[in-house]
Amino acid sequence: MLKLNGTVFMPSVLTLVGIPGLESVQFWIGIPFCAMYITALFGNSLLLVIIKSERSLHEPMYLFLAMLGATDISLSTCILPKMLGIFWFHLPDIYFDACLFQMWLIHTFQCIESGILLAMALDRYVAICDPLRHAIIFSHQLLTQIGVAVTLRAVIFSAPCLILIKCRLKHFRTTVVSHSYCEHMAVVKLAAEDIQINKIYGLFVAFIILGFDIIVIILSYIRIFITVFNLPQRESRLKAFNTCIAHICVFLEFYLLGFFSFFTHRFGFHIPPYIHILLSNLYLLVPPLLNPIVYGVKTKQIRDRLSKIFSL
Repeated sequence: MLKLNGTVFMPSVLTLVGIPGLESVQFWIGIPFCAMYITALFGNSLLLVIIKSERSLHEPMYLFLAMLGATDISLSTCILPKMLGIFWFHLPDIYFDACLFQMWLIHTFQCIESGILLAMALDRYVAICDPLRHAIIFSHQLLTQIGVAVTLRAVIFSAPCLILIKCRLKHFRTTVVSHSYCEHMAVVKLAAEDIQINKIYGLFVAFIILGFDIIVIILSYIRIFITVFNLPQRESRLKAFNTCIAHICVFLEFYLLGFFSFFTHRFGFHIPPYIHILLSNLYLLVPPLLNPIVYGVKTKQIRDRLSKIFSL
């Protein structure tokens, strides 16, 4: 690591602090985080097994749910092992390139999750507003194409974040990252050079992907609610609405936590740093924990299958 004029030139290793201000209790914070991770891993893995083994669940809504479960496992696995290494074993160092790779994986899986939630909303829209054509429109071929498109979109839009850091930022004021994982802005703010382009691109990706997805999801549900409330029978309205409740809960938990974390990190200058970090951690850990629980509770087919498994 070469130091020039008080800055570090192209550092090979960065140091993750963990949760600034809470270093003395990080060991104890790691216990509920680990419990959340194990529960999320078990819940999502069980969900994948149930959907794979039960032929009646080989429908678009459940296949999208399987994609969501696999993404949740991958997303939480990107951060938790290293985070626990910091909290429990005092292993804060991470290679610079490994840090960038972790950052890319996190943002890629976040974008994939957003894309899957969008696809699930469109599936519910077609199923309720145009039920006779649902099976024709959401064929297995289209599901495969959606999966590929969502993944490619995430990979392509996340990659420039790494390239801009790697190619533009050479001099760093410090190698200490005040975070528990390699978050984009936490790494960018270490640079001693102009970071305006990095900031702008980060905001661009957030609004072009998450913003677009949210707008389309909201418009889909406005159309769904109009259709549901126009149904003549109360039972039909309740049945149609019940198929959407789980997705609405997952949608709200993902985007509300995400935007609260996003805006407090960039504009909440008077909020203590440990609040920023805890919110960021919860944003990546809570949805993988709650998603299988929400769908397990609200989906009769999954509840029935779970009953069969645990009654053996």
